Amino acid sequence: MRVTVDVDGLKELDRALRGLKASTAKSVARRVLMKAGEPIAEAGRAQAPLGPTGNLKASYGVGTKLTRRQSKLSKKENDVEVYIGPNDPAAIQTEFGNEHQAPEPHLRPAWDAGKDRALEDIKTGLWAEISKAVARLARKADRLARKAQG
Repeated sequence: MRVTVDVDGLKELDRALRGLKASTAKSVARRVLMKAGEPIAEAGRAQAPLGPTGNLKASYGVGTKLTRRQSKLSKKENDVEVYIGPNDPAAIQTEFGNEHQAPEPHLRPAWDAGKDRALEDIKTGLWAEISKAVARLARKADRLARKAQG
């Protein structure tokens, strides 16, 4: 299941990101999104049933890659996308149930409990990471200028 979140009022952050080189902006956004998603993944992992093999709990994570099958089903909508959840085919059956198994939700409750915190982490994390990136770029420009002079 895909969840899209629209946030208003982040124009200053957007302008600051656009002021960075594209690859730097992507790296900044990726780091912040992955860090903000980790508490949701941890909560999902904690709520996931252990099951006979324990694969569901072990497969929880935050990442930028999908399986080949998932990639075919999901079209890329943004330059930076981060995915939270288990990488176990049985997860959908466990989360939503089927005719042979009652649902045991683990990711949805984790998302519902953590989405507001994740949004705040993204807002504050983006400012911090943008500031660090700008400082790194300034140090690099200073180094290059000194090197060119002498």
